[in-house]
Order: sequence, then structure tokens, then C-alpha cells
Amino acid sequence: MTATSASYDRSSATRFPATVDTALRTAGWQPGRWDIKQAEYWADALRDHTTPAGHRHTVFPAAVEAWAEFGGLTITAPGPGRQIAPTPVRLDPLSGLHLARTFADLGRALSTQLCPLGVEADGTSHLALDADGRVYSVDHTGDWYLGGSIDEALTALLTGLQPIRLRTESGT
Repeated sequence: MTATSASYDRSSATRFPATVDTALRTAGWQPGRWDIKQAEYWADALRDHTTPAGHRHTVFPAAVEAWAEFGGLTITAPGPGRQIAPTPVRLDPLSGLHLARTFADLGRALSTQLCPLGVEADGTSHLALDADGRVYSVDHTGDWYLGGSIDEALTALLTGLQPIRLRTESGT
């Protein structure tokens, strides 16, 4: 199973697999959680930041919505992974404050724009999402696709689904 095939039954009582739902609730999430004031604070801080080389973050509705619902949570993986070790995550967009150029470069390569989302809890990988809500990870080994939505990405990270490595057109 790949990160893109990680899905959940939208007709069930929860939008996440049971173990992910439990991990989210333990971290303080609940259906309907919405802290728009904090999300707007993060949006302003990112918009106001300019790197020494002049790079700036782009902020869009999908990012603000993700921050309002999940921002500020540190979510611990619920158990052993399916394919790889599961990854706890800290959803704090300011962890990517100084990565405006990195996210702009990756966004250009993907023909989209990226905005910071958070980090894997150990800080080795930075998470970003695009204007359509797709989630990516950037670490020292490369760039990764985590899912078509924050729900898919959280499920992949917390259950240890192997992400898809992004490659250039030439395959390198």
C-alpha cells in the first residue's frame, strides 16, 4: 500500500482509522476543532517574514484551514508501522519559517506553491502543503509525497505507510 492509497471510510463514524483517530484525540484534536485566531497569527507571521535573499512564503486557504484544525498539536504514532516506522508529528507552521526558498523551489518543480505545515517530531523532516491540500515532506534524503490531503498524510505518517519519493522527469 502506498501513501496515495491510504484512505478511510468517509461513511464511518470517524474520518480517520481508529488508531489515528485515537492518537489525534490524545493530542487534543476533536471533530470541529477550529482555532482560526491562531491560524491567522501563523499566516501573518509567515507573510511578514522575508529571508535575507528576499524569499517569502505564500499563504493560501488550504494552509490556514489545516492550521485551524490541527495546528499546535504534537501527535504521537499509535503503534508499530505497516511498512516503515511511524512518525510522530508536530503541526506548527513556524517550524518552517526559514524555509521559504526551499518550499518555493520545490513548489516550482511541482508547478504549485507550498506553505509550511510542521515537522516530524524529531525535526528531521519538514512538512508542507500546497494550495490543493496535498502534503509533502522535505528531509536530507529528498522530497516526498505524503498524500492528497492532510488526512491522508497524517494517516501515512502515524501508521508507517511508505511515502512516495518525488523524482525529476529523468528519474534521478
